[in-house]
Amino acid sequence: METTIISLQTTHVGNDNQHMTSLEIAEVTGKPHNDVLKAIRKMEPAWRKVNGGNFSLVEYRDKKGELRPCYSLTKTECLYIATKFNDEARAKLVVRWEELEKADVRRKRSEVRCLPEPKEILRLADEIIGEGLRLVNEPAEDTLTATQVAKTFNMTVFDFNHVLSDMGIQYRRHGHWNISDDLADRDLVRLRTHVSYSLKGEKKVRTYMTWTLNGLRFLNAKLGYPNF
Repeated sequence: METTIISLQTTHVGNDNQHMTSLEIAEVTGKPHNDVLKAIRKMEPAWRKVNGGNFSLVEYRDKKGELRPCYSLTKTECLYIATKFNDEARAKLVVRWEELEKADVRRKRSEVRCLPEPKEILRLADEIIGEGLRLVNEPAEDTLTATQVAKTFNMTVFDFNHVLSDMGIQYRRHGHWNISDDLADRDLVRLRTHVSYSLKGEKKVRTYMTWTLNGLRFLNAKLGYPNF
């Protein structure tokens, strides 16, 4: 089985999936590492039966440069192993985990403090979103919205959309107007995307249909208005 090689120093990952190695368990509890390994191996079958997986086995190089086995355990796995320890050893492990979690909270708070000011965050977000929308909407750059087209026919957008629907030119599905399937390959319409945010920062993405120059010519022929 392939294993991961870690440094001699014990490790604990500073994220939502913290681990403690058997080396650190031995250090915290004052037990020989070999005894900790034996306890883990003895308790692993029961853990595998309940959880369907083994403990994570890794390797480290000792002071002589030789590879040695050790385990990397989550908090739950670690405290499960500690049930076989005496009260003092268990207490030391609980305290150590509390120290790790508090340190992780302080790290996350420090990272938050290192973030740019809210106005700078908004500026950067505007630049990223703006460039993304520019690329997405580039094909629809010279098209007209249904509201703009409706005005050329002296209609409200409501009447315009329903006239086209009655003529079988478009249909409505999932709250959006779509060009009829038999007209889809004639470059009459293009899609345009709009992004907005609520006061709570919830993103809203709306995609809607716009009309090309070919679409205007087509509509003019169908509706019979000499306006174009």
